[in-house]
Parts: sequence; C-alpha cells; structure tokens
Amino acid sequence: MSALLSGTPLAGRVAVVSGASSGMGAATAERLAQLGATVIVLARRKDKLEDVVKNIEALGGTALALAVDVTDRAAVQSAADQVAARFGKADLVFNNAGVQLISGIEELKIDEWQRQIDLNISGLMNVIAAFLPHLTDSAVQGRPADLINTSSIAATRILAKFSIYSGTKAYISHLTRLLRVELGPKMVRVAAIEPGMVDTELPDHVTDTDASKLMADLIHDIDCLQSADIAETVAFMAAVPRHVNLTEITIMPTAQAI
Repeated sequence: MSALLSGTPLAGRVAVVSGASSGMGAATAERLAQLGATVIVLARRKDKLEDVVKNIEALGGTALALAVDVTDRAAVQSAADQVAARFGKADLVFNNAGVQLISGIEELKIDEWQRQIDLNISGLMNVIAAFLPHLTDSAVQGRPADLINTSSIAATRILAKFSIYSGTKAYISHLTRLLRVELGPKMVRVAAIEPGMVDTELPDHVTDTDASKLMADLIHDIDCLQSADIAETVAFMAAVPRHVNLTEITIMPTAQAI
C-alpha cells in the first residue's frame, strides 16, 4: 500500500504496540513514529525490539523498547507505569500480540490450545487492563484515545482445524464491539482490524500439514497483504478526527477467496 498519510498527523501521541518485534507490529510501530508519534514497542524478543527502535531513531523518531511477555500481568502493568513516568500516559494502543497454532481438534494438542488462549485472549486483556486508564484519562483531557485490537478474518471464516485460533479471534472481534458500547460514550475509540492473509512470520508457527499447505499456496498464488498495508490502515484509523471511530475493518487481499 502506498502511503495515504503525510506530514506528522500523530505528533504528540504516545503509542504502545504489542507484538512489535516483527511483522505487522514492527511495521506499524515504525509507521506511527514516522507520522510523529512517540512509540513504545512491547514483545518478548529484546534484540528484535531494539532493531525496531534503531530503525525509528534512524529516521528521527522517538521510541522505547520494553521486553515484556504480555501473558505476565504484572510485567504489562510495570510497562504501563514506565510509559507514564517517561512519556506521559499512552493515548494509542495497538493490541497486536498473538500466535496461530493450527491442529485438528481430535489431536488434543491441549498445550497449543492453552498457548493461544493465554496469548491471544489473556495477553490482550492484560494490555487492556494496564493501559485503559491511560486511554480514559486522555479522553477526559479532550485528546484522541485509541484502542485497536488485532483480530483476523478467521474470526468469521469456518475453516477446518482452525477451531481454537478462530475462537480466540472471534472473542477479540466481539469483545471489541462490546467495549465500544462502554467506552465510545467516553470518547475512547475502540476498533478491531481483521486481516486476511498477510505475508509475515505468523504462518511459520503452523505445523499442521494441511494448514501449512493452505497458507503456502495462498502466499504463492495471490498477491498477499504486506505488513506495511496493515501499518498504514492502523495509522489512518488513529489519524481521523476524534469524533470518527472506524470500528471494524476487514482487510483482504483482493484475490483471496477464503
């Protein structure tokens, strides 16, 4: 996607991006910084995060890397406290950390089920719990406040062997709708993005043969989304006027049929 935004429409914003060590998270962090935001990147892989920060700083941006496992509630809260102490409260949260592990339900890969629930659901909730007070405070002060959750088209598509992953993403999409009812009247914008096939490292975690072939074929046969496409979309969602809430955006490769 060519850049839709120019200048620094996010100047003065303090943005937190989870799952920021690679892929959509890293690209979005870099794009938000390019558009003027101060960006805090969260993920487990400190070395990868530092590369993202170096990229941002090389272009004159401001960023901070905090190595955090979002499934650790206390660690996420500590990160929120560090953000507030150093930069002031965050007013843009891209809640993006997640994992995709595909298997047939009868294989009973319970550890993989739990890992997805822990990261995709509990991790997402930990970020909300830690940073929601930041967002509500920003809104009270008359500033923009954005919570953007990463879901997936898997939230609504019915695909064999995607049961647990799709279930976690359906939770995220519906939770986002419910949170909007509570937070929208308080001027906190809540939104979900639901991407189709994105050419990132996420499919590398898939070990199921059928699912791996499905994804490999899509990457080979169609012009998949790139991380930069997601980054520009998130940036646009945050840059629109405060009274505009783009609540649920499905982003598909034009040629993807499933």
